[in-house]
Amino acid sequence: MAEAQLQQFLEKVRQLNAFVALSESQPALRDALRACDQHHEVVALAAQHGFDIGRRWGDSQAAPEQPRERFSNQNNLLSSSCPATGEERVDRLIEGLGWRLERIHSCLASSPEGFWYDPAEAEWVMVLRGSARLQFENEPQPRDLCVGDSLLIRPHQRHRVVTTDPDPGTLWLALFWSADA
Repeated sequence: MAEAQLQQFLEKVRQLNAFVALSESQPALRDALRACDQHHEVVALAAQHGFDIGRRWGDSQAAPEQPRERFSNQNNLLSSSCPATGEERVDRLIEGLGWRLERIHSCLASSPEGFWYDPAEAEWVMVLRGSARLQFENEPQPRDLCVGDSLLIRPHQRHRVVTTDPDPGTLWLALFWSADA
């Protein structure tokens, strides 16, 4: 690891430690952190309090409002290497006050057994490549999605990912917004 990357890593650890300390001293922040279901929600909550914990040690020092390019061709949403089996990678493409657009690349991924997403935000999702099976808590059968399929997930509409495609994986375009936006 180069010195610059080491310093970036150490700064992220400092930011994480400061965010943890703040959450331990502020019960409301701790409750908000407890309500987070996904990593990106924790990163966004930390950012609201001035902490940058989302960047990995190898990521560039791009300004927060600039998209982080992690695909081989930054102008092509379909161009990227597949994440490891069972994982997904989320790239925040652009964001504004109360909304964000993400590109999600899943590889034979599924929600943990018994886990349900219960997002506070609305989400519109579209499959760009591959297929997926989603289960909604209030529906008896999972929904099968393939290229071009989209759906709107209302806030607190509990759902889980049953499965996504193996390599080259499933690519999603997901728009999230808060009910207040």
